[in-house]
Amino acid sequence: MQIVWQCLCLVVVWILRLSGFVSEAAIPHRYLNTHQLIVKYGYPAETHTVTTEDGYILTMHRIPYSPKSNSTDTKRPVVFLQHGLTGSSADWVILGPNKSVCYMLADKGYDIWLGNSRGNKYSKKHTTLSTKSSKFWDFSWHEMGIYDLPSMIDYVLNRTSHHNLHYIGISMGTTMFFVCTSMKPEYNRKIHLMIALAPTAFMANSKTPLHKLNLMNKTTLRFLSSLKINAVRRSKFMDFIAEKVCTDEKARIICSYIIFELFGYDYKQLNESLLPVMFSLIPAGASWKSFVHYFQEMITDSGKFLQYDYENLNMAKYRQPTPPEYNLQAVTAPVALFYGSNDPFADPTDVLKLNNTLPNVVELYRVPWDQFNHIDFIVANDVNPLINDHIIYLMKRFKTLT
Repeated sequence: MQIVWQCLCLVVVWILRLSGFVSEAAIPHRYLNTHQLIVKYGYPAETHTVTTEDGYILTMHRIPYSPKSNSTDTKRPVVFLQHGLTGSSADWVILGPNKSVCYMLADKGYDIWLGNSRGNKYSKKHTTLSTKSSKFWDFSWHEMGIYDLPSMIDYVLNRTSHHNLHYIGISMGTTMFFVCTSMKPEYNRKIHLMIALAPTAFMANSKTPLHKLNLMNKTTLRFLSSLKINAVRRSKFMDFIAEKVCTDEKARIICSYIIFELFGYDYKQLNESLLPVMFSLIPAGASWKSFVHYFQEMITDSGKFLQYDYENLNMAKYRQPTPPEYNLQAVTAPVALFYGSNDPFADPTDVLKLNNTLPNVVELYRVPWDQFNHIDFIVANDVNPLINDHIIYLMKRFKTLT
């Protein structure tokens, strides 16, 4: 009954907003989509869609300029930002102006585009397939790299009449980039600078909760692959966590514990008041196959960055018994690697290996905070001095060097 009452209250609030009695700025973050979050802070927002070669319809959000920018140039340099696994474009805007890097870059005169990969809440349409079909969810970040990114990048460049753009990716957003530019090398020339936050390619040293339980092995992987799970979606349980647990000052320690177990412990950088927003936005939707592909990367004997392992079907798929390796030598675009010492997914050892493999790394930046974890790149209390200020500095410096 209480849940019904809360839903009725929310409906009333939305009716009042539409009637003009309640401003959008007064509505909590967790009830707003990306477009509304951008508008809430007085920035212009646009929503664009693009259809991939294999039929997925993707949504992109845009901040074409900032009301604070002194730039009068109508052809502003473009920055494209790509979220991580289970995330969405909203991840880049939840901290608001003065802390979210997309607003800060808009203030500096950049044209901001926020991508959404197939399967998340903003990209759940297809020209022929329904999300109820298992075929819709038959993809990993490999398909996102060879279909989603090229489609979005080409659309943005055509729309803005630019030849190249700046790319900022976090976690899976970096994986997608390395897949795209290794499988389709022609896209390297479309990238002015790529900034990789928590770069994930080599993952032999990753530490998931399954690792802590000593369960990350080939037997477990085969079991996880066999599960009749198509997607990771939001559930009523997650809504309950966001609405009840994370908003309660005494109970929110549970939400903190979940964050730390998944992404690494860092009490100082966690803003607990942001927990309800974080849990209301994540998961935004993802295919189960994307998780399995990452698990494969973590337990591969070769320690290589590989395409999806279909095991007995590899010969039919690849004409070889093992999945092909992504050729990172083909990634010639300039890349800056940002990593944290306490990141369980982008382990420093793996990042250093990536640094030694990529042919054009322009900077290897270790975040100067020992406890910096995987999610801190987006929501850390000190995200400006630790991350954003250096991104802006690097983009400005790199521009003068090219």
